[in-house]
Amino acid sequence: MNFLKLIRYKNLLMLALMQLIFRYGFLKLQNIGLALTDWQYGLLVLSTVLIAAAGYVINDIFDQQTDIVNKPNKVIVGKSISENRAYNIYALLNISGVAIGFYLSNVILRPNFAAIFVLVAATLYIYATSLKQMLLIGNIIIALLLSVSVLIIGVFDVFPATDLSNQQIMANLFSILLDYAIFAFMINLLREIVKDLEDFDGDYKQGMNTLAIYLGIKKTSELVCVLSIIPILCLLNYMNTYLIVNNLITAVIYSLLFILGPMLYFSIKIATAQSKTEFIHLSKVLKWILFFGIVSVLIITLNIKWNASK
Repeated sequence: MNFLKLIRYKNLLMLALMQLIFRYGFLKLQNIGLALTDWQYGLLVLSTVLIAAAGYVINDIFDQQTDIVNKPNKVIVGKSISENRAYNIYALLNISGVAIGFYLSNVILRPNFAAIFVLVAATLYIYATSLKQMLLIGNIIIALLLSVSVLIIGVFDVFPATDLSNQQIMANLFSILLDYAIFAFMINLLREIVKDLEDFDGDYKQGMNTLAIYLGIKKTSELVCVLSIIPILCLLNYMNTYLIVNNLITAVIYSLLFILGPMLYFSIKIATAQSKTEFIHLSKVLKWILFFGIVSVLIITLNIKWNASK
């Protein structure tokens, strides 16, 4: 159980589920040929999960002192699991994830694509050791890496199956994946800043230079409120341009209830949030917004098919 807590298994399950939704709730419903078989796609998901798990482990190794202050009841490394064992787990997870990525790169006849897995693993290590302490840089890096977990689906499953006969439809599918990757980036960037607000005390004692420490809790909360307007406007534009125009009523209702509504709730609450409890709650709200945002690709696809069948 300590090992499962160390690798944040709930977050990893959500990551895996999101990648499966894109494949089986979106791409597979388009009646197109894809580059990977089902079991090979399973390996792609496994590789992503293993490297992400390694990122959690190395982050916990370097965050031991901070975590003692921020979340003393959740400290694993140095308490339930020794630092040496944690390093061994980190190495095993990373090697396994990168090895699978190398195999899949050769399966699609793009061996140079293995560099993506190496780059992500290296970036997570650099983040834990140095980037995390740099103002905003660490937040942006982590948000970008989540976007990569969406784009990698297109890189390994869509791009290699593209030829002259299906070039346009594949480009459209990749463009949709890119839209969702941008959405994931915006929401996760907000969440990373909120988590810094949540961890203010421990980060301050460790001399870290987060946005919350640089601006203070009140100003950072207000800034996050302003930044949250960007995804709200993007959502409204997306709904008007693609959903309402195409009479996708079910998708519109879903988006209002599970994405736009919670985003408005978040924007209102974050403007005046001050306590650790409030920030923990708002971080969870963003996590669910992200999840329901990804699920929307399935809702939209099914709504399109429902309209076409009438």
